[in-house]
Order: sequence, then C-alpha cells, then structure tokens
Amino acid sequence: MSGWEPGSSSLKTPSRTVTLGRVQPQTPALRTIFCNDRDSNFAHRYKGNSISTTKYNIFTFLPKGLYEQFRRVANLYFLMVSILSATPYSPVNPVTNMVPFSLVLLFSLIKEAFEDWQRFQNDNSINNTPVDVLQAQGWETLQWKKLQVGDIIRVKQDGFFPADILLLASTNADGVCYIETANLDGETNLKIRKALEKTWDYLTPEKACEFKGEVQCEQPNNSLYTFTGNLVIDNQTLPLSPNQILLRGCSLKNTDFIVGAVIFTGHETKVMMNSMNVPSKRSTLERKLDKLILALFSTLFSMCLIGAMSSGIFIDRKYFYLGLGETVEDQFNPSRRFMVIILTMLTLLTLYSTLIPISLYVSIETIKFVQSSQFINKDLNMYHAETNTPASARTSNLNEELGQVEYIFSDKTGTLTRNLMEFFKCSIGGEIYGTGMTEIERGIAERKGIKVQEVQTSTGSVREKGFNFDDVRLMRGAWRNEPNHDACKEFFRCLAICHTVLPEGDMSPEKIKYQAASPDEAALVLAAKNFGFFFYRRTPTTIYVRESHVERMGKIQDVSYEILNVLEFNSTRKRQSVVCRHPDGRLVLYCKGADTVIYERLGSGNDDLNKVTRDHLEQFGSAGLRTLCLAYRDLASDLYESWNEKFIKAKSSLRDREKRLDEVAELIEKELILIGATAIEDKLQDGVPSCIQTLSRAGIKIWVLTGDKMETAINIAYACNLLNNEMKQFIISSETDAIREVEERGDQAEIALFIKEEVKNQLKQCLDEAPQYFCSPSGPKLGLVIDGKCLMYALDPSLRVMLLTLSLNCASVVCCRVSPLQKAQVTSLVKKGARKITLSIGDGANDVSMIQAAHIGIGISGLEGMQAVMASDFAIAQFRFLEDLLLVHGRWAYIRLCKVVMYFFYKNLAFTLTQFWFTFNTGFSGQRFYDDWFQSLYNVIFTALPVVFVGLFDKDISPSLSKKYPELYKEGVRNMFFKWSVVVVWAFFAVYHSLVFFYFISASSSTCRDRSGKMFGLWDVSTMAFTCVVVTINLRLLMMCNSITKWHCISVGGSILVWFVFIFLYSAIMTPLDRNDNMYWVIYILMGTSYFYVTLLLVPVAALLVDFLYLSVQRWFFPYDYQIVQEIHKDDIHSTGTSDLLELKQQLTPDEARSYEISKLPKEVSKHTGFAFDSPGYESFFASQFSKYVPPKAWDVARRASMRSKATPK
Repeated sequence: MSGWEPGSSSLKTPSRTVTLGRVQPQTPALRTIFCNDRDSNFAHRYKGNSISTTKYNIFTFLPKGLYEQFRRVANLYFLMVSILSATPYSPVNPVTNMVPFSLVLLFSLIKEAFEDWQRFQNDNSINNTPVDVLQAQGWETLQWKKLQVGDIIRVKQDGFFPADILLLASTNADGVCYIETANLDGETNLKIRKALEKTWDYLTPEKACEFKGEVQCEQPNNSLYTFTGNLVIDNQTLPLSPNQILLRGCSLKNTDFIVGAVIFTGHETKVMMNSMNVPSKRSTLERKLDKLILALFSTLFSMCLIGAMSSGIFIDRKYFYLGLGETVEDQFNPSRRFMVIILTMLTLLTLYSTLIPISLYVSIETIKFVQSSQFINKDLNMYHAETNTPASARTSNLNEELGQVEYIFSDKTGTLTRNLMEFFKCSIGGEIYGTGMTEIERGIAERKGIKVQEVQTSTGSVREKGFNFDDVRLMRGAWRNEPNHDACKEFFRCLAICHTVLPEGDMSPEKIKYQAASPDEAALVLAAKNFGFFFYRRTPTTIYVRESHVERMGKIQDVSYEILNVLEFNSTRKRQSVVCRHPDGRLVLYCKGADTVIYERLGSGNDDLNKVTRDHLEQFGSAGLRTLCLAYRDLASDLYESWNEKFIKAKSSLRDREKRLDEVAELIEKELILIGATAIEDKLQDGVPSCIQTLSRAGIKIWVLTGDKMETAINIAYACNLLNNEMKQFIISSETDAIREVEERGDQAEIALFIKEEVKNQLKQCLDEAPQYFCSPSGPKLGLVIDGKCLMYALDPSLRVMLLTLSLNCASVVCCRVSPLQKAQVTSLVKKGARKITLSIGDGANDVSMIQAAHIGIGISGLEGMQAVMASDFAIAQFRFLEDLLLVHGRWAYIRLCKVVMYFFYKNLAFTLTQFWFTFNTGFSGQRFYDDWFQSLYNVIFTALPVVFVGLFDKDISPSLSKKYPELYKEGVRNMFFKWSVVVVWAFFAVYHSLVFFYFISASSSTCRDRSGKMFGLWDVSTMAFTCVVVTINLRLLMMCNSITKWHCISVGGSILVWFVFIFLYSAIMTPLDRNDNMYWVIYILMGTSYFYVTLLLVPVAALLVDFLYLSVQRWFFPYDYQIVQEIHKDDIHSTGTSDLLELKQQLTPDEARSYEISKLPKEVSKHTGFAFDSPGYESFFASQFSKYVPPKAWDVARRASMRSKATPK
C-alpha cells in the first residue's frame, strides 16, 4: 500500500494538449545529469521512477474520503442531524439516524475505495514492468520503479519506454529508431527519432559502460513537443532537440532495440506532468437541485420555527396535569420561554430531518452511471461498424445536460467532414489541372439552377485511397508535353521531398504504406507517387525518390536528395520547409504552407503568375477544397553556409530555442518563387446535412468554428444545410479594399485601430438591419459569417455585447480562419454571456480548449489523434450520432431525472408533513408520530428502489419518434419539467396527501376499537398511517410513468411487500435491548379489524383521486408536446417495439433480421400447434406466403421437399 500517493491519472490515459497543462516551476533553470553515474546524481535527490495515480493512500483515505463526502451540503446537514439525535433533546433514537447515514457514507466510501484500488493495481503492474539496465558491464533486468536518473537502459522492439530517455544508439542504420506515440497523443502513425552521431557506437554493454556524458537540460515540464538541452561529451558540447528524446508511454517499432540514458523519471516525465484532470463540470439540473435543497432547508427551518414559537407560547403552568413545576427540564420550563424555543427548535430539527432525502444523491448517481455505461455506451445506433467504435460516456455527470443543449459549436475538418483527404486538383504555373467536381460544386450549381452533367472519367485513370485526381495532361509522363513542364517537375519534387512522411513495408509503388503526421501530407506524397515521383525510402539525412519521365519519356531513375535542414511546421509558422542538395550539387529550399504566409514571402516579379494562382485558390476554396501553396528558392553556397551557422547556434540555445529557430527560418524563407497550389478534398461525413437539419428543428443553433478560408467555410455550410439562399446573411470580413489599403502601408497600430473601427461599424450596421427580419415571424432566418481577424476585434470587451446580441439572433454562425483560442473564447462568450447550455464537438488537438470551455464536450474518434476524445465528456465516431445522443438519450435522461428529483421532493414532503400535523396535537412538544425505524427506513428501503427504475426505464416515446419529432427536444431547452411551477404542483399534492394521511386516519380511528374493545393507541394509528403512506406513495409513482415495465411492477410491489414483511417481524419480536415495547404485536391487532382493510383501500383512493383528475385535465386540456405525439401514435401496434429495429435493419445479423420479419407476421399465422409447427425455422415458409422474406434454414428445405414428395400422386 505504500504506492498509494496522490496522482492524476493512469499512464494508459493519453495526455491532454500541452498548452492546457499546469506549468511547473522551473528553478533552478537547468538540470545537470551525470549519465551512468548514480553516485554523482544521488546528491541532486532526483525523484524515483515509481508512479502513483491514486487519490488516497492507506493513511489519507479516511480523512480525505470523508472530506470529499462532506463537501456536499446535504451530507453536512445529515451529520448535524445525527449529532443532534444523540442529545437528550432528541425525540428519536440516535441509532435510527446514524445507521442510514452511515450506510450512505459507507456506500460512497466503498465506491471510492474500489475505484482507487483499481488505480493502485494498475500502478503496481506498471511499476513492476521489467526493463534491461546496464549494471557491471552487462544488462540486468530490473523493475521500472527501480530506475534512476542517469541510468543506461535497453528497450527492445514493441517495448514501452519506462521514462523520458535520451536516445544514444539504435540497431538501425544512422542511429535511427521509429516510435509510436498512441499512448501520448493517440496518433498511430510512426515517428522518427535519431541519435547524435557521436553516440551511435554505444550499443553493446561493453561500449555503453564507457559512456560518461553530462546532460545539461531544462527542468521537468509538461511541453510534449519541445526539449532544450546539451550533451557534454569528450569536452564537446552537442545540442539536443526533441528528435533525440523518447518519452515515457511511447513504444518502439521497427527497431530491434535502442540504448538510452534516463533523464526524467516518474512524476517528472512529460506524460505524467500532462496527466491533468478535465475541468470539473456540473450539470444545470444539479445546480438547480442545490436551489431546491435550499428551498427544502428554508421549509424545514420555517416548520421548526413555527413549532418552536408555538411551543414557547403553549407552555403554561395552567396545564397543571402536565406537571410543569419549578424543577421541570429547561425544554418545558414556562419561566424560560426563550430556552424552550431554542431547545424545541433542536428537537424539531431532528424530528423533521426526513424532509431532506438522504438517499437522493446515491439514487441519482446510480441512475446516471447505468444510463451512461449501459444505455449510451451500448447503443447500436451510435456504433460505427467501419472503425469498430462505440459511443463512450467518459463521465456520467452530464447525462441530463444532453437534453437541454441550445448551442452547438462544431469544428469542420474531421467533425463535419471525414478527414480522409484525397488529392483532387492542382494549379501549376498558372494552369488548373483536375477534371473532377466536388459535392459542394454540385450543390452550388443546383442552387443556381444549372444542370450538372456527370464528368466522364478518362480511360486508365488511377484511383486509390488518398488520390482522386483525373487529368490526362499530367498522368503517365504527359506533363512533359505541357508548356510549363519545368514548373511541373519542381511541383512534383516539392511534393516528394518537402514532408516528414515515413515509408513502411515493401518498397514497391503497389505495396508501400506511408505513415504521415496528417492525412493531408500522406495525400500529397501519394500524389507525387502517381505523378511519377515515387518516394520510397528515407534516412535522417537522405530522401530517395524514384523519378519517371524526367530526362526522357519512359526512363526511370532512383535519385537521392541530401536533407540538410528541416524547418518544421507549427501552428504559428503555418508552413514547412526543407533545404536539400540535389545530386548535381544544387541547393534548393522547398516550402509548402498556407497561402497567406507563402504570399508574404514571395520575391518580386512573377506578379501575373501570383495573381492567377490566387484566383485559382479562391476557386478551389469555393469548391470546398483545402489548399496549400508550393514554392522554392535556389540557394547560393555561401549564403547557405552563413545561414546554417545561425541555424546551428539557434538549435544549440538552451533558452527560447523555438523562438530563435523561427527567427532564423525567417532569414531564409523569403524571395520564394511560387510553383503552384494543391487542392485536397475532404468529403462530408455520412448523414451530416440531415442531422443538422433535424437538430435545427429541435431548436438547437449550430455554429461552425474552422480554420479554413471563408469561401470554403461558406460552401461547407451550404452543403450541411447550415446556410441556404432563403437566409439573410451578414458577412463581416477583413478582406475588403479599405482594410487591404491600410495593411499595405504596414503601420500595425493604424491597422489595428482601423480594423476595430470597421468591425464596429459592420456590427452596428448588421444590428440596425436585423430587427426588420426577426420581428416578422414569416421573415427569413439570419446567418452570420465572420473571419478570424475581425473576430479578434469583435471579442474586445467594448464590442463583445454587440457581437453576442447579433449572434444570438442568428440561426447559424460560421467563424472562419479562427485560432484554437478564439474557438474557446466564442464558446465562453455564449456560455457566460447568454447563459445558454453549450456543446462543443471536435476531433483534433486544436479543439481541446473549445471542448473544455463548453458545458458539454464531445470528442470525435477520428484521424487527428485522441486528444479531443481524452479531453471530452462523451466520445462518438460520427457527427450524425449527435442525433441519437441528444434527441434520444439526452432527452430521456433529462425527463427521467426531473421525475426522480420531483418524486423525491414529493414523497419526503408528504411524509414529513404528517409528522408536522401531529405536532399541533401534542402541544408542540416534539413527540414523534412514527416509530424511529419507520422514519429511518422510509427513504432507504420502503421507497428507494421504484424511483431508481423510473430513472432507468421510463420512456415516453420510442427513439424513432424522438427523431421523427425533434421539436419535442425544445421542452428540455425550455426546462419544462424542472420549473418552480412544477415544484409548486408537486408540493400541493404532497400537502394534500399528508392531510389525508393524518386527518383521515386520526379522525376515523378515534371511534374504532380492536377485538378486545380497546381504543387504538398512538402506535396503532401511526402504523396504520405509515402503511397507507408506503402504499400510496409507491402507487403514485406508477401514475407518473409513461411506460410501465415488469421492473416497475416488481419494484413497487416488492417495496410494499418488504414493508409488510418488516412490520410482521418487527411487531412480533421484542428483546431486552428495545427502548420500549410500543410496537409489540401492533400490526396483528390492526389486521384483526375490518378498519385496517377499509382504510387501506379508502386512503390511497382518496389521496390519488385528485392526482388522477389533475393528470386527466392536464393531459386533455394542457398537454405537453410528447403527450400529443403519444395520442397521435397510440394505435401504432409496435410504436415502442420492433419499429425501432427498422432503423437498424441494415446492421442486423441474419438471425436478428429473421426475428424482425417474423415479428411482422399476422398473429394467427404463427400460432400453429403441434411439433411440426413449433420449430422457428418453419416460420420462413409462412412468411413467404405473405410476401415477407425470412432467410430459410436447412430444415425448411427438407420439409418443403417432403411436402412436395407427399403431394406427388402415387
């Protein structure tokens, strides 16, 4: 148990994005590590490699666990009541309060302990994983937890790295190894790492023992993709970069083994420092529940105050028979009325404690857990067979929040689209190539009324995943005949060289596979291959390309390009460059990136080409294609050498290395010559337009936040049904002539002021124009399109309100060219400014901040890693599954939990008020009406289970009808089932029922006698009343159900039965430990009279008759929307049964399909008797008689053959 130390999450949980982790203090600035020298490192007291992700250890479990429980106000209240019940002023036995409260706490603590024990076992298995460590000139197998900083270790193929390691040597050539980072960021594509040339030889244990280097590096931090350090060896200082670092949690692939030095261990490794918790989110219903609990506290205080004040007034010595002499205790001393009020207040507080439901939180947590783990996670409608991905509820706290969403913020790429990139078109030297037509182009043509003809595919066109290009002018070497063939050659070389793709498998064009950091990059390399520039091998310093048709038609040659420098892509640079040396010695810089950054770095001249290509880019964007610009620059040898010195110096810097590298890159990425542009198609996911249309009908407003160009974003919005020609569209863009004119002057302060003023004017103009549209019910809907530059100024505090006002009145909003931070800011603006329930959905690391900013975060299990999923509350495989998640599961969860909370409120108020009415008959003395155990077990046993089944199984309409009538979802958005008006109605019935329970029974029992002729006493009356309470409260639950299943009947009947079993045993047993014999034989005396049975029949009828009348009037004259739908479909035979299978028909197994078809047969056909007709296989024969197809079974064929043979005349 010593491994139990506070932590965050298991190693197997992929880390979050680096920008959102907690930044650790980094003083002193540098860490010095002595490799292969444990004694020298001992003085620094570096942390060990043992990790712990548990919340508790054996010493902190009880205090910390109890602290977690008592953070809930309700638990603090029950603790106070339990303490008060142990005082002399309590009318109830302290055991009866403490036992149920202890059981609830015990249940919660056991749950916490079980979850933490699982974490502890997981930690143990990880900490005890074996690894080879260099000990005394040989490899010795040790456990991970015994590793220390500076140790030299060996990791074999497919093994995981036990710590953050400096790569020294690899069995592959040139010190190269391949790693998979799936545990880190979810990406399964392989990444390359390369050791410094100085350390390549330290591969054997004999050689590794000689290694005595010193690593000077940054302090442990959570930045996954950066590392700054130097290796000092043989009086030589060598710069270290992330390319030499192997992070804990990654695995070794395609390499026999590597040797490395441990630099960060345990909780100081980058993956562990990124193991942060997703921000704690509480549902809106849960926050409103707190207000309801406070209302109950107020009611409780009022009841206690009324009783206490009345007691202070009532106590008087004129009631001589009460014996209120001078020596009476303080609670009943007329001479000390203030003390009487205070002490009676405490007495009544324990007496009325049942008003706050002790089992409410446990019941709600149980319901939510089952809803998420059994219903959401196992819904076939949200299972994606292609990727074998089910839906996943990563938290159960927000189930009901899914039923109240009003705004959805969605990423585009990989969320609305498939993120399966296909090279579709290109522009080279001012000429467009590619004859295909995208879905969006077809949509644009249809909107304009243009008839679209199918494009004929050329004979012999090449099609493979990632390449959907067709143009005979470029294929099979035909590009040599183009007037711009030199530009074509540079274009193809740039595609084949400027990337970080890794080839895998057989080095033949048909069998090779590419491991790429993104689908875009893989598509570009595939395009180069199909154009005749086949990239087939790479080393850290060389790229090998098999070029066809370069020198002459049909000639194929293998060319090696020496890679001198790689200027990597990041979100700030938005470009990637490679400096390479051709075989003839020519030095070339190839660059690809976003059009905005490439055009800023183009040299003078070629203005016509640049202008034409820009027009082509806009044309590609209008077609919904993703674009990149390609450029190159020839470098003089002396210029390159001078620049390379600066590059090496920046790379060796220990401070601000990334910033300095970016500055050095700017020195050479200029005076570029534009080659052309690529256009990649990312098709819409299946079902996205219909899903968006359905969600819009449900009253949900959808915003698209994307980094794409405005034209692309608008056309995707049209394709998705977010925008249409009937809408009035407001477009706020920075691409205006006035803004361009100011930008050309280059004064940043002037640009900022001018754009802000322009945005202000545009927002004001839109706001002035908007009212004439949304004031008219028949007027067109509004749509807003805004780009990132304008959005930056619109989010300024002075303009934020204007933006929010305009946005909230728009049916759809499209924000393009936005950064991850802006996505989160827009989400927070609506969440906090409009106080609406928001949902964010995305699939990439750039969506994490948006996902965490919203009330609900949805991660798409896509092709951009698992960062979004790991930061989300729910994970689905396709955008279209939102329809089921929100309209079915979300709506059901909201309605069910509202019913559960309202029912808890009702049953506790009704029960406690009977005690309150009794107080008026006891001189406000605090005399209890019910036996202590009745009061304690009422919530825990006698009424606990039925309400849980309502929360799990109550279903107003079927899933198919929920999606057929999405307008029903608006009831949740308007919070129709958890309003104060609903609370008042339930409170009225609670008061009415309590009056019936108390006064009907107390009045009727006053004239009744038992078999011996004695009047009924207090405990006879209270037992009768409690029996009626249990029966009525449980039956009232059935009246609130929309569908009654066998579980409802079993739980309600079982609860009533448990009460009778309990009272039979409790009344029959008396022990010396009993405080009194009040309850002895009470139920048997009661059941021996006809009064018991008449009362048990009349009281529930009298109580529930008013409820029945109210529900009838409400349903007929003031129905909810779902009740109208129920009436419309009340005659549907299978409205909630097999009709739901119709939606799954394409996914059904043969047996399921067969059962479905059989279920549709006329009833009389499938009711044959006799053995021959009992076999289910024979049903296929009868099905065929009614034109129903059911897959036949083998014995059907035999039977039909036997029937034919019998029918043949002899």
